[in-house]
Amino acid sequence: MRFQKKVFALVVFSLLLCFPASALAGGSSYVADTKYPIVLAHGMGASTEILGIVDYWWGIPDALEDEGATVYFTTVNGMDSTRNKAQAFKAQFLEIKAATGAAKLNIIGHSHGTIYTRDAISNLGLYPYVASHTSIAGPHRGSAIADVVLGIVPNDLEWLVGDTMDFVYAYLFGDTDPDSLQNAYDLTRPYMINTFNPNTPNKSGVYYQSVAAKIKTMAVNARNWYFIATWPILLYHEGANDGLVSVSSAKWGNFRGVEDASWYSAGCDHLNIVDQLFGYTPGFDANGFYVDLAADLKSRGY
Repeated sequence: MRFQKKVFALVVFSLLLCFPASALAGGSSYVADTKYPIVLAHGMGASTEILGIVDYWWGIPDALEDEGATVYFTTVNGMDSTRNKAQAFKAQFLEIKAATGAAKLNIIGHSHGTIYTRDAISNLGLYPYVASHTSIAGPHRGSAIADVVLGIVPNDLEWLVGDTMDFVYAYLFGDTDPDSLQNAYDLTRPYMINTFNPNTPNKSGVYYQSVAAKIKTMAVNARNWYFIATWPILLYHEGANDGLVSVSSAKWGNFRGVEDASWYSAGCDHLNIVDQLFGYTPGFDANGFYVDLAADLKSRGY
C-alpha cells in the first residue's frame, strides 16, 4: 500500500512538471490570441485561393490559429483599380465584423493589399472599426516596375495589353470585370506620391505599422530567380528591394524593419514574406514571423 502511494505521488509530480504553469494559473498559453480578429488582405495578381487550389497565405493562417488567433480572409479582383478593390474589401470586412460581433478588426495586408485597405479605411469610412493596419511589403510610394512597364508599352498598344490581361484574369483567375491597366497606373510612383497619399491620410485611432522585405543577392541558383529582371531595375531606381517593392516604398507608420532572412540565404523576396512559393522559404520562418506580429499586436492591446 505504501509502495502504491509512492508511485501515485511520483506520477502526480511528473504530470505537474509537464503541465503548463499558465494553465494551472488559469491564464492563456496562446501567444497570438489578439483582442480583435485578424483580417488578411492579399495583393495584386492573385486571390485568396490562386486558381482555386493554391492558398495565397499558405501555412500562415494555421500557424496563427494554432497560437489562438481568430483569422479571416478577404478576396478581391487580382487586377483592378485600387478603389474597386477597396469597395470589395469594405463589403467583406463589414460582413466579417457582423459575423464576429467584434467592435473592431486588425488588418494585415500584403503588397497591393496594403493600399486598397488604406483606401477603405481613410476614404470609405472603415476607420472606426479598424484597430490596426499592418503593412507587409506595401508599395506606399509606388513601384518603379509599374513606371517601367507603362513606359515600355507604347500608348497606342496599352489598350491591347490591358484587354489581354483582363481576359486572362477574368477567365483563368475568375476576376469580375477586371481592369489591369488601371491597376498598373494606380501603382506608379507619381500617382501614389502625388495623388493617392495626399488624399489618403492615416486616421487617428488606427495603429499603423509596416515591414519591408529585401533580396540580398541574385545568384544564378537563388530561389528568387523569378525576380531576376525586376530586382536590378528596382535596385537602380529605388535601392534595396524584394523584387517588386523597395524598402523605402514599404515604410508606413511605425516601421518595424526589414526582413532579409538568414545570413546564408539570398534574402526574403516579395513572395517569401507570405510563405510562398508553396511554403518554401529558405532561411525565413514565415509562420513564426506572423505569429510574432500577432503577439506584438496582442501586447499593444489590439
